[in-house]
Amino acid sequence: MADVIVVGAGPTGLTVACELALAGVEVLVVERLPYRIKQTKGGAIQPRTQELLELRDLLEPMRASAMSREPVGGHFAMLPVPLDCTAWDTAHPYPLSVPQWEIEEVLEERATALGGKVLRETPVTAVEQSEDGVVATVGDRRIAARYLVACDGAHSTVRKLLGVPFPGRPGTYTAMLADVRLSSVSDLVPKTLGHISTLTREVDDRWVMLVPMGGDRYRFTGGAAGEEEQAKDRPVTFEEIAELLRVVYGEQTVLAAVDNASWFGDATRQIESYRVGDVFFAGEAAHIHPPFGGQGLNLGVQDAFNLGWKMAAVLRGRASKDLLDTYHAERHPVGAWVLHITQAQRVFANPRPSADVIELREVFTDLMRLPEANRHLAGLMSGLSHSYDLPGDHPLVGHRVPGLDPSLFLTGRPVLLDLGGILPPDLGATRAQSVDGLPQAVLVRPDGYAAWAADTAPDLDALLGDPCRPLLA
Repeated sequence: MADVIVVGAGPTGLTVACELALAGVEVLVVERLPYRIKQTKGGAIQPRTQELLELRDLLEPMRASAMSREPVGGHFAMLPVPLDCTAWDTAHPYPLSVPQWEIEEVLEERATALGGKVLRETPVTAVEQSEDGVVATVGDRRIAARYLVACDGAHSTVRKLLGVPFPGRPGTYTAMLADVRLSSVSDLVPKTLGHISTLTREVDDRWVMLVPMGGDRYRFTGGAAGEEEQAKDRPVTFEEIAELLRVVYGEQTVLAAVDNASWFGDATRQIESYRVGDVFFAGEAAHIHPPFGGQGLNLGVQDAFNLGWKMAAVLRGRASKDLLDTYHAERHPVGAWVLHITQAQRVFANPRPSADVIELREVFTDLMRLPEANRHLAGLMSGLSHSYDLPGDHPLVGHRVPGLDPSLFLTGRPVLLDLGGILPPDLGATRAQSVDGLPQAVLVRPDGYAAWAADTAPDLDALLGDPCRPLLA
């Protein structure tokens, strides 16, 4: 028996586990694979995700494993103009490059230290729902729980077991992702980890992105225009990678070894509801999209932060079950928008652009050099522009208040800030320095977003009413 079963021990599932365990919820993570795959995929931590991780003191351990890179912004469709997040009020304006397996390692260590359990080599083969919750068949056991969170990826077993449709559009190409070692390189091979436009090279219909990982190691991504979608049903071969490297980077670039390799595509799909009874979907179990701009891992981790505190509040009796419905209401539109902007980037990133698309690239690249246009795209791609349309519209205010004790957010509980001395002392608010651009009082949710804000003494009945009551309980 567990309070919550989380299916999938990737970044999304482990973040859910961290948030639930932090609140004292009994959480069990089950993973079908016997061990963590040490493949350098999905390793770009965007500014908004860095802010969330910092709230729980999870960012610094990941930063210790980060790859050395130039302080350069993200990208839109791999166009050669860095996105400038310094125009947003953030302490983390640049993406952080950390191998996904090391992100998972930090999250799993935290989840288990807080009392969460992780079982590997335990596939889920059945999921049943009743008025009392969920029963999952895991390996040779049946485990009951109040809720189940499916974080088991694009080919989600839970989604298939429940017959949940996954509407959208199929992929238009298949490409390879691999961790490789090179015995020799030509002058065309990038030497430092800079902007993505400096790491990608195209020759005719072939393209490769090589990311230096230190020494002779590189993260390889590559393919050819029109690569057959069914190619993902067979393993990537050494010869395929070697040939692409030779064509794109010349005869001097010689492949020595492939540590691991897989196929990926650009299909775009999203389930219609992130909640099905007492089963919730997060990460790629809920949405998949073209891999432009390092959106996937970040979208899933942000799903997890949104769902985790809400589920914990319900299970601990601090909120009604209705709070869980806001998970879909807030995260589904964000996912839909990410699908929208990643699909749009396909036009520019096509390895075989038409003459018209080439001209359009030039026009759009010029637009990206305009500060307001660049700021807008930077906010979308980094997640910094997402605020859920909450009252006050001041997301993640904690790090913006000088002198505020950052440990206030480590507990995963809401924080009531009184920046102007306008709240009664018996509310237990934290007094902090007033800041230009921020309201005089802010109720900060456990995931860092402002749930309520005011510039004058509030109506306490309104403040203590829904939806803020569970946050002050």
